[in-house]
Amino acid sequence: MLGDGLPERLRALDVSIGHHADAGQLLKTSVYEFRYRSPTPDQPAVALLMPPGAQLTWQDGDLFAPMDQNLPEGDLFMRIRRLFPKRPMTPMHLLALVGRNGIGRLGYRLPEAPELIPPPPMSKGALLKTRYSPEVFDELVAAYLSTGAGIAGMQPKIMVPERPTVPIPSLIVKAASPAYPGLCANEFMCLSAARRAGIEVPGFELSDDGQMLVLDRFDLAIHPDGHTERLGFEDIAALAGLRVRDVLSDRKYQGSYQRVAELLRQLQLHSDNLHRFFRQVAFSVMVRNGDAHLKNFGVLYRSAQDIWLAPMFDVVTTTLYPYSRYPGGPALEDRTLALKLFAGRHQTRTYPTRVELLDFGRRICGVSQPSRVLDIIAQAMQETLRQAHGDERIPPALLGKMKAAWDDGRALAG
Repeated sequence: MLGDGLPERLRALDVSIGHHADAGQLLKTSVYEFRYRSPTPDQPAVALLMPPGAQLTWQDGDLFAPMDQNLPEGDLFMRIRRLFPKRPMTPMHLLALVGRNGIGRLGYRLPEAPELIPPPPMSKGALLKTRYSPEVFDELVAAYLSTGAGIAGMQPKIMVPERPTVPIPSLIVKAASPAYPGLCANEFMCLSAARRAGIEVPGFELSDDGQMLVLDRFDLAIHPDGHTERLGFEDIAALAGLRVRDVLSDRKYQGSYQRVAELLRQLQLHSDNLHRFFRQVAFSVMVRNGDAHLKNFGVLYRSAQDIWLAPMFDVVTTTLYPYSRYPGGPALEDRTLALKLFAGRHQTRTYPTRVELLDFGRRICGVSQPSRVLDIIAQAMQETLRQAHGDERIPPALLGKMKAAWDDGRALAG
């Protein structure tokens, strides 16, 4: 047995869907198999493209993409590997560690295993007053990793429960990273500008020392009576059937924003969702976010008839951080988008011109006045820069770099 009680060979997991406990079972033999146990008329789907009405058993040679999307990666995956350095850590083991805490409404546990006793909650106010250090964040991870490692992404982050009445962690805490100085303040400014521009984002606050960003989970709907509803979530990569957790894979950077818009249209979302998608793409272009890849867009849903575009998340000005094409290579500045704007082999990832961006909004997303969208975003960026001058949590050097990058992007407003 592993130190956490997981067997070395893990062939079955019970799967819950929202408040439907043990709604199905995930099996791993020569293939992956998901079985609905006994669907009822109100049985929610395990995934948009795996509804219970179509068939009761689904098979795939790889882990189903809507489950793969939440497997731990980056910093959190490396922490898990350090806990179990001599043991295989298969996708089934990782799902067991995700537990019921992954973004979306799926939960996993060993058959007949007892429910984990949740750790005590920690208020958002206490988190914001916590002074960051690598040791402090290590302690935070150690305290809350046992509740489930349900958060993907490369940046150091952990989920934390805020209220005992909410059965799963409702806060995401992102930490400073030596590789990306000022990353939390960077994202705070981007989210602030987006919110000022009328773009939906999760609730967020920057810690008093500017080293941690605390976000509300956007996949939880807390109703006036206190009931917490878990919404289904699938990112665009999962909807496209892509498994992109492999850190060496570039699949989440393959494609175009045009194809994403077409996929959203195929889901028969209301046209307002395409307008919102244009605002998210235009904003990423203008703040020079070169990491708006397929996993950074997604949909929330209650059913196949009730789907909408998820809020914008994981948005930063990436041009501030140099990179190398190979270890020891020269430092380069990222001046390209994560995806092509338009589909086609001869298209590039170069940041679009104003004409190209307006064409995308009008022709691909059906926005009647895309220039107005750019104007609103530019004004929000300018106001955010002005407000940041009086914020001691934003380092002056970072603010100067952000202004230079944003001035370049704001020029698209004309």
